[in-house]
Amino acid sequence: MKKVHYLSGIVISIFVFVHLSNHALSIFGPTRHIEFMHFLRIFYRNVLVETILLVAVVVQIFSGLKLVKVFKKTPLLFFQKIPIWSGIYLAIFLIIHVSAILVGRLVLKLDTNFYFGVAGLNSFPINLFFIPYYALAIISFFGHIAGIHFQKMKHTVFGFTVINQSKVILLFGIFLTMVILYGLTNHFEGVQIPEAYHVLIGK
Repeated sequence: MKKVHYLSGIVISIFVFVHLSNHALSIFGPTRHIEFMHFLRIFYRNVLVETILLVAVVVQIFSGLKLVKVFKKTPLLFFQKIPIWSGIYLAIFLIIHVSAILVGRLVLKLDTNFYFGVAGLNSFPINLFFIPYYALAIISFFGHIAGIHFQKMKHTVFGFTVINQSKVILLFGIFLTMVILYGLTNHFEGVQIPEAYHVLIGK
């Protein structure tokens, strides 16, 4: 089960790193974000890759929940606990997020681009939910990686102990979260949502 979870995690992590890099480009504006997304879609917006990703998500969620049952009764350190708690949150997030994307594409017939993702982030009062919702997802992702790194890495690197390496990973995740939210809210000034996406925010 651990091996299956680990392998599906690698597949998802590759996509998430690319996806977050795309979001980080939003600090240069929506146009730059959308341009890079269209470039990336050449590689992942096809039946084969999307099927692999969807299967990996399902496997990751179910294998992760089974592993939670195994480890939750064992006394653990912080970086041993964080993969459990972050994994639970990521499982919930992935179910909601992937479902929303599929509904947006197949039911609402929307282009699930920059504006689809940021509609909730830039509309009061629902942004009071969506800002922490997305922030916790990104931090949980890096927290999960930090915890796995702590468990698997055995060596000091450039004078950094394993626990300090994990701290750096987690802190980087927090920093990247702030950068991404800064960009997705157009430098905290807000984004003008096109009329086609008003259905997402109840307008």
